[in-house]
Order: sequence, then C-alpha cells, then structure tokens
Amino acid sequence: MSKIILVMGESGSGKTTAMRNLDPDSTYYFDCDKKGLSWRGWREQYNKEKNNYRRMSDATKIASGIVLISKDYPNVKTIIIDTLNGIMLDDEFSRMKEKNYDKWQDLAYSVRFLIATAMQLRDDLTVIFTGHTQTERDDSGFAFTRMKTSGKKLDKVVLESMFTTVLLSKCVDGKYLFETQSRNSTAKSPMGAIEEFEVENDITKIINLLEEF
Repeated sequence: MSKIILVMGESGSGKTTAMRNLDPDSTYYFDCDKKGLSWRGWREQYNKEKNNYRRMSDATKIASGIVLISKDYPNVKTIIIDTLNGIMLDDEFSRMKEKNYDKWQDLAYSVRFLIATAMQLRDDLTVIFTGHTQTERDDSGFAFTRMKTSGKKLDKVVLESMFTTVLLSKCVDGKYLFETQSRNSTAKSPMGAIEEFEVENDITKIINLLEEF
C-alpha cells in the first residue's frame, strides 16, 4: 500500500518549491497547472527526454498513468500531482456549457477515484498531491482553513479525510514552513510521526519521517 500526502496552501506559499530536493531520477511529476515548476534549473531535472514530467490535468488519464508507473517503472519512488485544483478547474471549464448536475457528480467521482487509486500502488511509492486552500470566517471572527474544491459534491467528500498526512504550507516572516497539525485548519499527521508543529518546507524530510514511522 502506497503512502499519500496532501500539501495544501495559498498560491505562493511554497507548495511546488517544497519538491525541489526530490531526486528527479526517482520522481515523476504531473504538472496539472501546466505552468512549469518554481526553482532554477527545473527544466534540466524534469522533461520529456527524462520521461519524468507531463503537463496533464485529466484525472482519469493521470490515474491510469500512476498505475502504469507503479507496475512498469520500479525506479520511480515519488509521484507528484500538482495541483488537484488544476484538475478540478480544467474539468469544470471543459463542461461549463452543461447545465445538468451530472457534471458535478462526475467531477467528484473522478477526483476521489484518482486519490483512491494512488492509495493502492506499490508499497515503496509515495504520491504527493498539492492543492489550494480557502479560509472561512464565521460571524465571531473564527477562521478555519481547508482545501479549496469545485462544487458542493466535493465539499461533502472532504478530500482531506482520504489522507493521513495533510501539510499546510505557509510563509512566516519570510520563512517557508509546513504546519503539521491542526490549528484552525485541516492539517494533520500520524501521531508520533512528526513531533514539531512547524517544520521546514522540504518534502524529502517529511517522506523520511513517515518512512521511519
């Protein structure tokens, strides 16, 4: 059973940059936003020639792709799907002229199916999803941050509930961090796996901690 991690945060909070220290020779990157990565030299690390990078936002095709990687590419240890919102928005826009409710059911099913598929891959694989957040405030001013989704159907699914590790990326006084436990958010990690509430924004260190756990 593979490990899955959700890294969520506002735009510019360091979600993509957190992947900078992964080994490109053992990583496959699905760029669902199709905008490229966010550190110097990434094009030499991830490209068509290395067969470790694709710009794709179709959830069904990505699900098929990660199953193929799991079966036929034993050198790949980490798969990145960046971002879930890119998948949701492209699906929504491609069907914007449809007025029926079926398109929202289809979207919810395809996103949930993708995450469920990622859970069932090789034991030595880690699949990392990224996503944008939204912060809601009630009348008393209490703020709560969660994964941003498209449509009420996906709100009911509560995507974070499918993950045991949800990291909230943020920038505090110019320092990029992961929040590892809930503090007015859906961030969480397995009890005893990550002792610190805030850790350096480096996904390789998170993977190592979870492997030790």
